[in-house]
Amino acid sequence: MGSLGSQLFQRGKLDTSSMRWKGREESSNIDDRRGKGASGPVIGGGAALILVIIITLLGGDPSQVLNQVNSGPTQSSNLDPEREEELRAFTAVVLKDTEDVWSEVFRERGTRYEEPTLVLFTGRVDSACGMATSAVGPFYCGADRKLYIDLSFYDELRTRFGAKGDFAQAYVVAHEVGHHVQNLLGTMDKVNSERERVSEKQANGLSVRLELQADFYSGLFARRAQNMKGVLDRTDIESAVSAATAIGDDTLQRRNGDVMPDSFTHGTSQQRVRWFLKGWDSGKIEGGDTFSVRSP
Repeated sequence: MGSLGSQLFQRGKLDTSSMRWKGREESSNIDDRRGKGASGPVIGGGAALILVIIITLLGGDPSQVLNQVNSGPTQSSNLDPEREEELRAFTAVVLKDTEDVWSEVFRERGTRYEEPTLVLFTGRVDSACGMATSAVGPFYCGADRKLYIDLSFYDELRTRFGAKGDFAQAYVVAHEVGHHVQNLLGTMDKVNSERERVSEKQANGLSVRLELQADFYSGLFARRAQNMKGVLDRTDIESAVSAATAIGDDTLQRRNGDVMPDSFTHGTSQQRVRWFLKGWDSGKIEGGDTFSVRSP
């Protein structure tokens, strides 16, 4: 374990066992649509995969992308049935953890947390934000307050982006739930309204701040979950850092050509890691105001 792992171990007082999720309580807020498919025009995969991932991976505003019509083919699950069931159970356990953590956070603020629904799908899915294929990656739709995940994405996260470990996967769920928290707090509506009144460059900058706040909320969740349930180890946080690094705008663009900062919508790898760790260090929602700082 490197110096970062040592620092995380000290920060979170983590033990050295693996993430403990098996056999734990699962969320009941799962809408399982796997294998059911969807009808109508969709966003296709294939050549559009990298572009769509750059725009929407881990919680971008899907409404700007999902409403584009394309007749590309859909995907079907290529997961081993046993592996798929394990990922379903894992996702349901993580979602339950987010429910417990954010219920506590909202209760401390004197309000009630409204739990989102997580939709599991295979190939393509219909949402209030439009129709999408698996190529879009996991996303949150503010219009119906639901998270959408094709379980095959977890394997892609590991093989294509090199983000391994259980908590790299948990980070995906936590980030999307972070967007749900922004929706409940009114942040998402404010940002979307502001983006309509500014230039494309400025709108992208607002999107970056929105995404970095969701990363902060992911770190906050990790810290609170550890304090409440003691289910993480030091390598779990390293997994989340690995995932945040792998899907930074600069890292994704560098893999496919030139890096264009003005087009960033999620933030650099360094920014994403920094705000995740801010959330981990803080554990308090007040520390995640990415909009008031001069440079996030």
